[in-house]
This record gives sequence, structure tokens and C-alpha cells, in this order.
Amino acid sequence: MSLALSTILYEWRRYFGAVIALAVAGLLVLAMTGMFMGMARSFTATIEHSPAQIMILPPQADGIMGDTGQARRIIPQIYQHPDVVEVQPMVMNWAFWSNFPKDGQPSKGDGVRVVVVDPVKGAVTLPLDFSDDTVEALKEPFAVVIDRTSLGKLGVKVGDKAKMNGMTVTVAGVVDGYPNMFNTQVFTSYQTAKLIYVYNEGPKVGPLLVKLRDPTRAKQVAAELNVIGGGTFKAWTREQLSKSSQIGMLKEGGIAVILGFMAFVGVFIGIVITWQTLQGAIMANIKEFASLRALGVSMGSLRMIIMELSIWVGVAGLLLTGGLVAGVAALAKMGGVPMDFPLFVDIPVAIGLMIIAILSGMFSLGVLKKSQPADLLR
Repeated sequence: MSLALSTILYEWRRYFGAVIALAVAGLLVLAMTGMFMGMARSFTATIEHSPAQIMILPPQADGIMGDTGQARRIIPQIYQHPDVVEVQPMVMNWAFWSNFPKDGQPSKGDGVRVVVVDPVKGAVTLPLDFSDDTVEALKEPFAVVIDRTSLGKLGVKVGDKAKMNGMTVTVAGVVDGYPNMFNTQVFTSYQTAKLIYVYNEGPKVGPLLVKLRDPTRAKQVAAELNVIGGGTFKAWTREQLSKSSQIGMLKEGGIAVILGFMAFVGVFIGIVITWQTLQGAIMANIKEFASLRALGVSMGSLRMIIMELSIWVGVAGLLLTGGLVAGVAALAKMGGVPMDFPLFVDIPVAIGLMIIAILSGMFSLGVLKKSQPADLLR
């Protein structure tokens, strides 16, 4: 075991402040990013759980949130590819929801996003995680299904009646994995969607869901469909669209400013507090460093010990950050707040925390100048 690691383990209380500072900096950035990523993930959950391997969007769209609709007449073009089995539009619309309050229950009204599915197993519009009971429930006229975490927000429970666009509907079941802290998603069948006036077969459609004979050829078929389209649409694989939608949400002006500010504050707090704490801990051990110099250990070797100390502080900070983020995510899940931590966010944050720890160690090297062997005689 190295001297630096044994020092960290034996005198962990002196270095714990630096570890806490790093963990708080990481938590600040990851919690904010995770919340916004969770919001984006809640919009793409229906796509990620779809049996479709390819999604068709307008050529200018860079994600599901940027879809402004496209002409229905492009559907026959997509069928020109021999690997395409089924093409259906993903129908999403808006409706006003209101509950029927019972004794002592508050009246709740809200705008909801209606997602229309075909309640037939294997249908390209039906999410893969819908159970047989859920599919059967959706076949009933005026039946709707919502995420379990949205029951309290909408003021209903399974079996209750509610109103959508003035029409009475029944909450026939619940699903898991589709939480949304802003726009609650309500699933209906095509039949029910027509009855509550949220679906019509107009000339424009939303994203197109494409099912393939061989799902393993999704990337190749998407590229070939883009050639067939000649710029009239853009084909995405399910994974590409999900990732692009999440990144696109991060690029939104207000969100980018907020996350940038949080990152700046986190880095500032991390560097200053970690540096000061690490420097104080080294000062407390200055006699030990002076003893090492008296034994002939070079200044370069002592600097390497300091740098290794800072690296171990960074590693401990990463572990504590992981634990804190897991705790926050668990609390958020209990409260129905969607959070997501994709690797393209986690990895840069982890690298950033290690850089903060290393920089703090570099800033603390000046303390070694006070480790004079002569001071041991005082």
C-alpha cells in the first residue's frame, strides 16, 4: 500500500471535507442535468418502448421535440424498401383533463398529452412493455391508461371516471415507466381517440414508426431510406433518435444557460473548497513531510505523494457522488419525478471531478516549502 493511500485511510477525517466538496459539486451538476434528461426521457419513452426499429421525421428535425409534422403521402415511399413490414404514424395530441372529485377530494384539471396506440399485440404503435391486461383494457370504448405516478396528479385511481375534452372516460389501468412532471401522458386506442376528438386522418402526420423484417439491419435500412427519400424526410434508428432528442433538449437556450451556470458554480465550489481543505490537511501533516525530507526523500517524491493524495481524494469523491446521486434518484422516483443519467453526461462530469481534485493538489504543492527538516528541532 502506498504512503498516500495509507495516509488517506488512517487520517480520513482530515481529508473528508475535500471529498464532500467534490461530491457536492458533482451532485449539483448531475442532479440538474438528470432532471432535464429525465424530462427529455419522458417524451421519448414511448419511442424507446416501441417495437419499431426506425422512426421517420422531417429532414430539419433533430429530435422528437423538433417534429413539426410531415406529409402523409410519404408513407408509400417508405414501403418501397423491401425490408419494411409496417409503417404507422405515431399519433400524439393534446386534451383537457378534469376529474370527478369525491367527498373531500380537490377538483383537478390539467392539459394532458394523448398518445394513441393500436391495442393489438405486435402492433407497431403499441409499446412492448404493455401487459395483456392493459391491451385488453384499452379495447373498451372511452378507456384510458396512465402512468402510475400520475394518478395523484390527475386526481383519480384505477376504475374512476374523468373527463377529456368534455367526454367521460374511464381509467382502465396503469403502466410504469412513463412519468412526466409537466405534461402527463394518457394512452388511448384509436377508437377512443376519435370519440374524444383527439384524432383525425388529416394530410399531416407526426413521427412515422417503421417495423422491419430483420431488426439487426436497422442502421443500414435507415441509411437506405434516407437515399430513397431524397431529402424529403430523415430516417433514424430508435437509439439514434432517443440520444439526439436528449442532446437537443440540452441545447435549448434556457436549459443550456442554467446548466452552464450550475456547472460553473459547481467547479468553483469544488476547486476552492477542495484546495483549501487539502492544503489544511497537508499542513497538519507538515512535520511528517519534514521528517521524510530529513531522511533524504527528495522534494520531487514528496510532490508525487501530494498528487497521489489528491487523486485518491478524487476517487473517494466520485464514489460519494455516485451514492448521493443514487439517493436523489430514488427520492425522485418515489415522488414521480423522472430523472436520467446518460453516459454522455456522466463521463464528462466524472472526468471534471478528477481534474478538480488534481488541480487542487497542484495548488497545494506550495505548502511543501514549509516542510523544513530544521523545524523538527524546534
